[in-house]
Amino acid sequence: MDSVASEQRQTLHSTADNGLKIVVVGGFGVGKTTLVRSVSEIRPLNTEETMTQAGEHVDDTDGVAAKTATTVAFDFGRISLDARNVLYLFGAPGQERFWFLWDRLFSGTLGAVVLVDTRRLADSWYAVDRLEHHGTPFVVACNDFGGPAHTPAQIREALDLADGVPLVFCDARSRESSKQVLITLVEHLQTLVAPDPQPIPEPTP
Repeated sequence: MDSVASEQRQTLHSTADNGLKIVVVGGFGVGKTTLVRSVSEIRPLNTEETMTQAGEHVDDTDGVAAKTATTVAFDFGRISLDARNVLYLFGAPGQERFWFLWDRLFSGTLGAVVLVDTRRLADSWYAVDRLEHHGTPFVVACNDFGGPAHTPAQIREALDLADGVPLVFCDARSRESSKQVLITLVEHLQTLVAPDPQPIPEPTP
């Protein structure tokens, strides 16, 4: 995993005066913390706690049995775009018991990334529903867990995605791959304010 950049402590430019916000949401164990960690220029703030037996009947660990820690508030990372503009990344907790935090995390955000594990597509329905309810623009990024391959059409149908919502495939452990997800979201936001948005080509798994 390319984590060199995320381990460096970079000082925020004194000229930075414009903060932009993006939220990363999705089901339990889809890689939100990993994505924020991979692209952040600073060591990200994580609120991970060790999972205990007390949570066995609360958190559904089907498909993520090897997971030993979980986010209990949010993840936070930062990317300096230039001397004045700074992008702040917030990763939302995936368990249902923490969903009440999502509405506040959505406040003031430009857009969102819905990170998906294609082995557990149903876990992402809530994220898509809440973003649509809030009117928050978003893209869907399928994180590579090595599961069965699904076509973009199958994923769109399973998540009931509107035609205009971009769908990409990524590896959240890779800085370059995660950066491309964020670039896709920014490009999507630009098309929403453009006079004639162009059709978005489907990716190849």
